[in-house]
Amino acid sequence: MCGRYASTRRPQDLAGLFDARWDADMALAPNWNVAPTNDVWSVLERVERDTGEITRQLRPLRWGLVPSWAKSPSVGSKMINARVESVAEKPAYRRAFAKRRCLLPADGFYEWQAIAATETTKARKQPYFISPEDGQVMALAGLYEYWRDPDVADDHALGAWWTTCTIITTEATDAAGHVHPRMPLAIAPDDWNAWLDPAHQDADELRALLGTPAAGHLDARPVSTAVNNVRNNGPHLLDTVTDGPKR
Repeated sequence: MCGRYASTRRPQDLAGLFDARWDADMALAPNWNVAPTNDVWSVLERVERDTGEITRQLRPLRWGLVPSWAKSPSVGSKMINARVESVAEKPAYRRAFAKRRCLLPADGFYEWQAIAATETTKARKQPYFISPEDGQVMALAGLYEYWRDPDVADDHALGAWWTTCTIITTEATDAAGHVHPRMPLAIAPDDWNAWLDPAHQDADELRALLGTPAAGHLDARPVSTAVNNVRNNGPHLLDTVTDGPKR
């Protein structure tokens, strides 16, 4: 799975990179420890109801997809990842896979490797930060959905609508596969337009766009267990620790 990642780029830089519109009133602080239920930057395309124009937007979404039919938004904390093997068929994700796809910009993601106990040490989990070797932004493959809060009477009131997202994952390979059996999927820059296009709904063609972040050119380095606590944040979380193996 992908349960934590880092996203620290400035929104104006992301808007330029993805050629997306960005409302300067929407702001998120750099986050070196993005956790489920956090607001995260996303890139998506919407058809404007008034004009029919398709616009590409950079906007915050809440991480943890809440299906439109869910009775409570609390289910979102369990739906941070959608498995590629079933994303087109599973009721929670199939409508979003067909019509509401997005990109989630990330510097890299964290995974935890299980370390067996020895005669002198206890079993533990060593966190790794996995990121592109060239330091470029990863465009993680995501889905988004709308949920209407039935407890809010006014359709236009603040909090009436929730917009949430999930990350598509697959079996891990290469550097990531040495750490954890699952990893997030990404979309290559040449395929951003096809992935974001809400009119593109062929499931097989969409699956073909999904690929390994940075085309598999990933660096995995052990980092401090400080990342285990969601309250910890800052660039120090990415520092390589000396007491863990480097891959």
